[in-house]
Amino acid sequence: MKTARNSIRPWAVAVWLLTWQGASMALAAAYPHGALLLASPISALLRLGELVGTAAFWRAVGGSALRIFGGFLLSCLLAVMLAALAARFRRLRELLAPLVAAVKAVPVVSFIILALVWLDSADLPLFISALMVFPTVYLNVLAGIAAADRKLLEMARVFRVPLRRQLRGIWLPQVLPYFRAACSLGLGLCWKAGVAAEVIGLSAGTIGERLYTAKVYFQTPDLFAWTAVIVAVSVAFEKAFLGLVDFAVRKTGG
Repeated sequence: MKTARNSIRPWAVAVWLLTWQGASMALAAAYPHGALLLASPISALLRLGELVGTAAFWRAVGGSALRIFGGFLLSCLLAVMLAALAARFRRLRELLAPLVAAVKAVPVVSFIILALVWLDSADLPLFISALMVFPTVYLNVLAGIAAADRKLLEMARVFRVPLRRQLRGIWLPQVLPYFRAACSLGLGLCWKAGVAAEVIGLSAGTIGERLYTAKVYFQTPDLFAWTAVIVAVSVAFEKAFLGLVDFAVRKTGG
């Protein structure tokens, strides 16, 4: 039995682009300033082409990527370390449970506003990205550790297999697929949360600052152009990072 695949078809993209173009033209014809309400895909694409040719564009993209992806990597490192310790020590797992549940439940905007009291706006995207990704990676890695084959672990203990070989032969093949699933979800989440933090905190030299400026001055082509940039950069980072994780999974025989 074949399962349905949620793949994106070119014809479906074309239909939505034509719908967008039609809606933009209808608003422009119906209202004197209708183009301000909904920029057309053509105007957004032309504006994107203009932005790409400027140094300020690349500084904004680089500034956001450095903070947001840095927060993601920091969160992954911390989550993996704490998950390994929590799997070993029950009290630590119980101690972290309320914190993880709170981070999952509280809206990201609440954390952003609270963090603005403690942090400089330049550090806000890194902190928020790390915070939002942490529960997903922590819980998935913890689940992967819990699902490890106990018979293999018992055999490794009986035959006194070195820890390094246990990590490579048992733990990594078991945990990496769980880690990959967490990263696939977390990478998109960290970009959404990180850019939201940039917009609210007005972090200088970032994509979020450019989005806020576009909104204030009703520069709707800029708004759509920067949104497209966020999607493109997020997808690029996701494919690159998950490619590295997939390579690691193949190397360990997972």
